[in-house]
Amino acid sequence: MGGNECKKPLLEKVYYEGCPGCCVDQKKEVQTGLPMKEVFCIWIVTLSVTLPISSLFPFLYFMVRDLNIAEEEEDISYYAGYVGSTYMIGRALTSVFWGVVADRYGRKPVILLGTSSVVIFNTLFGFSVNYWMAIVTRFLLGFLNGLLVTVKAYASELLREEHRALALSSISTARGIGLVIGPAMGGFLAQETLHIHKNNELESASNVSDVEKKDSTLLSLLKNWPLMSSIILYCVFSLQNMAYAEIFSLWAVSPRSLGGLGYTTEDVGRALSITGVGLLVFQTTLYPIAERTFGPIMVARISGVMSIPLLSSYPYIAMLSGSMLFFTLNCASIVKNVLAASIITGTFMLQNKAVDQHQRGMANGIAMTLQSAFQAIGPTHVAEHCDLSWTQKRQHAAFLPGNQMIFFILNVIGGVGVLLTFKPFLPTNHY
Repeated sequence: MGGNECKKPLLEKVYYEGCPGCCVDQKKEVQTGLPMKEVFCIWIVTLSVTLPISSLFPFLYFMVRDLNIAEEEEDISYYAGYVGSTYMIGRALTSVFWGVVADRYGRKPVILLGTSSVVIFNTLFGFSVNYWMAIVTRFLLGFLNGLLVTVKAYASELLREEHRALALSSISTARGIGLVIGPAMGGFLAQETLHIHKNNELESASNVSDVEKKDSTLLSLLKNWPLMSSIILYCVFSLQNMAYAEIFSLWAVSPRSLGGLGYTTEDVGRALSITGVGLLVFQTTLYPIAERTFGPIMVARISGVMSIPLLSSYPYIAMLSGSMLFFTLNCASIVKNVLAASIITGTFMLQNKAVDQHQRGMANGIAMTLQSAFQAIGPTHVAEHCDLSWTQKRQHAAFLPGNQMIFFILNVIGGVGVLLTFKPFLPTNHY
């Protein structure tokens, strides 16, 4: 008879009435199947904050030209780089602050404020009548937007362990649209995930009774090497991705005489749209399988290695024309962005595994601050040192002529990132 009795766990998890985090944990325990509504909400809200970054570069060159700030055509890329960087500078200044706010007052208020700021300041940016208005609105857009800081922590807490890779991959694949839909969908994120018990104490889902004993100060997180190493890895690849995003668009619209493709903004937008569809399909179907099979570190390492020969082929793609150019460029763009998204998703998972729940807001704030600083370097450095005039002067150089040098620099950054995925820098045994 004793063999047929249901054995109860020695330590039953205690749930507190009125605690939003406990409510979410209870729902996760009885959750069956894939929670499509939650994944979709995370995905669409993240789109609203990635739109100002990813959609800017195809038309930025022409926007700066029409604002008449550049005296010479060769100076347009220089000024365009600063427009791209101001968003990251603003975000770098406040990311830790928004992480602290999310840990103290909850994820939902920060998410709603972030999606609303995207609508307001991105609209004002579109109505810019001069260069400095564009600079200021881009800065405020980043300064008041703590969405990405919070949504990564939210995604890792809202779903069961087996669905966590899919939730975080949906963040890394967010592209393109959602500016108007974002705030509306943010309202669906009404379930808070923080544990708020008596006296508004915020407690960890993993060990409610021990939270007060744990040090969640900024200094303790900076001393957390598994966290900091994954953040540094994240920053290096983010720098490469941001530089690639601007280089791709400037390279595509530049004349063929300078080694470009001679594309219009419509052609670039079409290529990025096709890339976005392919990226979404891969990340929602194949990435979770790859992550479970190889782990986030190995997936990131393989993706980094594969990116190097792929980027090296871009200058030779410019030699093609017609349907062959269209097909080859779109295949290369899809593969490059799939590899980049796989790396970023892996670093998301490493960062959230390295800390407890009550530290995730601040931890993601640190990550976003450093990442924004790295990404602010990307457009400015690229625009200043890899603009069209610099490329034109090197068309007949003996070593890496023209655009070959630009993509070589990207590969150097990617190579450094790959090296950082190995011990002793990245403590793989911790994960």
